[in-house]
Amino acid sequence: MQCRTVLYLSYDGLTDPLGQSQILPYLCGLSSYYSISIISFEKTERLKEAGAEITNICHQNKISWVPLHYHKRPAVIATLFDIGILWFKAWQLIRRDEVSIVHCRSYVTALVGLWLKKRHRVKFVFDMRGFWADERVEGGVWDLKNPLYRIIYTFFKRKENEFLKQADHTIVLTESAAHYLTHHQLASRITVIPCCVDVNLFNPVNQKQQNSTGLRAELGLALTDYVLGYVGSLGTWYLYSEMVTFFYKLKEKVPTARLVFLTPDHSKVQNHSDFVVRHVPRASMPAYISLFNASICFIKPTFSKMGSSATKIAEVLSMGVPVVVNTGWGDIGTLAENKAVGIFLENLDQEQISRGVSALLALDGNPLAIRNFAVGYFSLEMGIHRYQNIYEHLIL
Repeated sequence: MQCRTVLYLSYDGLTDPLGQSQILPYLCGLSSYYSISIISFEKTERLKEAGAEITNICHQNKISWVPLHYHKRPAVIATLFDIGILWFKAWQLIRRDEVSIVHCRSYVTALVGLWLKKRHRVKFVFDMRGFWADERVEGGVWDLKNPLYRIIYTFFKRKENEFLKQADHTIVLTESAAHYLTHHQLASRITVIPCCVDVNLFNPVNQKQQNSTGLRAELGLALTDYVLGYVGSLGTWYLYSEMVTFFYKLKEKVPTARLVFLTPDHSKVQNHSDFVVRHVPRASMPAYISLFNASICFIKPTFSKMGSSATKIAEVLSMGVPVVVNTGWGDIGTLAENKAVGIFLENLDQEQISRGVSALLALDGNPLAIRNFAVGYFSLEMGIHRYQNIYEHLIL
């Protein structure tokens, strides 16, 4: 009988919001067909807050979870230390258990995964996500004027090529990234799996009117307020100033407009009487999103973002909420073909933003049609099915 054990390596934590939305749900779905072990790196505070809950979820799905402590500083040395710990722990597990596939999320874990493939002859899945090394540069995290970061960038770009050549299968988030890799003959065995969403959790049918009224009161929103919402972090890639500009233009036409940020990054939002900021747990997110008239997400359209897929867009569309998005990144161009799901701006100058506001107010967005689009394009079941197809092909 073929071994059906998968070792999943992630430098992101399962207790991170991303881990709870973009790692654990897939693996829970796959656990019905495979024996799954996960090694992840957890931040201390998040492990204290959510560790027991994640442990319970893993236990219920018969998933073996090995949480390791994430070291942040000093930056480069801490990462090297974590790689060493990951290598040792993965080596221990592979010696103990018969593993058929090592599934590596992004570049850091792929360093260990590639070694395991060569040393232990397991199948190596490179879950590339995006062009990580280029993201670090374009996001200003690695300044190439610094010789150390130039060496690190060159190292990872060289390893990127090796990962793609050696991988038994490569996973990317967008058709744009897949086309780029294929066109440049960097990889051939590729599957596209966008950031998917649990459409059962993010379902407007589950939201009761009395709960919505209570949430509005808690946020200080009147029943007549027009709510423009933003979901998720406000880190390097998100164009905060441009999103605020869009809101101000909206406010000129709709005096009752309010801007609600559902984000952990409170400090990055300026104090303003029309701004509401909350950090809410994932389970509560659908209830808050249900208050939105529309959701906004502007991202820097750089080379590396060609490989990005935004979970927040999948979540709000699944709730039947239209989006306001700029083009030039990921597969947004494909989404833009469906004009009913939102407003798509080719650039973010004052004129385009003004036109975007007018278009949003004129949009006859049908919540059911928007949700149906999201279910067909971003459903978690689709993502699980594609992962399962990859695993089955490698195990045969």
